[in-house]
Amino acid sequence: MILTCCNLKRVNKRDMSCGRASGISLIEHSLCNALLLSRNSLYDVAFTWPASWLVWAAGYICNAVERSVLELDISIRTFYKLVLNSETGVVEQPADMEYGEVFLPPELWKSKTLVKLTLGTNISLGDLPPDVSLPALKSLCIDTIFFCYGDLCDVLLPGCPVLEELVVRHENCEAFPFCIASRTIKKLSVHYDCEFGIGNMSYMSFDAPSLVSLDYSDYALAEYPQVNLESLLEARLDLRYSERIEKPDITALIIGISNIETLHLSPGSADVISRCVEHGLFLPVLNNLVNLSFGSNNKRGWTLLPYLLEQSPKLETLIIQGLDGYTGDVTMRPFQVKVLHVLGYGGTAKELELLKSIIGESKCLELVQVEVAQGVVVDDAIAWQIYRDLMTHIGVSDSSKRKIQVAYFM
Repeated sequence: MILTCCNLKRVNKRDMSCGRASGISLIEHSLCNALLLSRNSLYDVAFTWPASWLVWAAGYICNAVERSVLELDISIRTFYKLVLNSETGVVEQPADMEYGEVFLPPELWKSKTLVKLTLGTNISLGDLPPDVSLPALKSLCIDTIFFCYGDLCDVLLPGCPVLEELVVRHENCEAFPFCIASRTIKKLSVHYDCEFGIGNMSYMSFDAPSLVSLDYSDYALAEYPQVNLESLLEARLDLRYSERIEKPDITALIIGISNIETLHLSPGSADVISRCVEHGLFLPVLNNLVNLSFGSNNKRGWTLLPYLLEQSPKLETLIIQGLDGYTGDVTMRPFQVKVLHVLGYGGTAKELELLKSIIGESKCLELVQVEVAQGVVVDDAIAWQIYRDLMTHIGVSDSSKRKIQVAYFM
């Protein structure tokens, strides 16, 4: 049973009275009827409230927990945003910070049945109860939630003994926490996007020895003091450079993910890593890397590709994007990559020459997949011409074992 109960943002302000809000009466009626639909455990309940209505919301949360809900999505909206003072350069909050502090009912933190919990947005939870116990929780998503120092890693996560998936997202506000620590999580997504909240003292640590998949999007920080990711197999890095951090140091981060089998690097990441290489970063040998997705939109980023190829002796599949912006001399080592996948291909003469340069003298290459960029007008005749051009320029004959595939959007 999937049950979505009440979206208070749809309640018209003119329906509110000085005493009991008529909107609340509508919600009570709707929610209570919904909760009575089944005598069994609820599967999924979603709540959305403005923070000022939490006095009523707590009862509905408790009701859902008492009915042994399995999935719970709680979205509480505050009416302020953190802003940067242009004169002082300081991130400021409203004078009445208590308005943004939300205390969820303690029953929520002791649910025996919750499997998936989503919390948001742009609120502070205050001090969590020290005895958090969510023995069935496997998936936790926290969207722009502010914890008291250490509460996430020292209180909440230890209270989730079977947690496997964690999503931490912060947008347009200073990102907390600066450390993710869990012995059980296998999949982690961290998306931070607040440039004015970082500086030369900013850092991030990861202590997740069971983690298999990491999706990390953030500005490159000054330091990564601890990166314990011994089980990691796949990493997706979207790092961005900021002038607020003079010399980001991602050494520990790169070393910490060096055992991965699959690596996805955004154009921003290629630029950041190249900058760090210019300042003395030595890339470790990626002995287990077999799949690399690489993109760049500037000359600095493209200079990283040959270095990555050199440090990846077992690489079999290379995906590249942004070939139209390629500059520099990038040649793959012979007998290395077996599959080359080109995204966003435009079919220009320049791209053909650059593709030939990238392939070089490789004799191990078995398959070249070219995906024509969206927006490029292509029909079967043009696709066939691209195919013939590729065969001619990269040295493929009709009798060759090397295959070329061209995909395009109608």
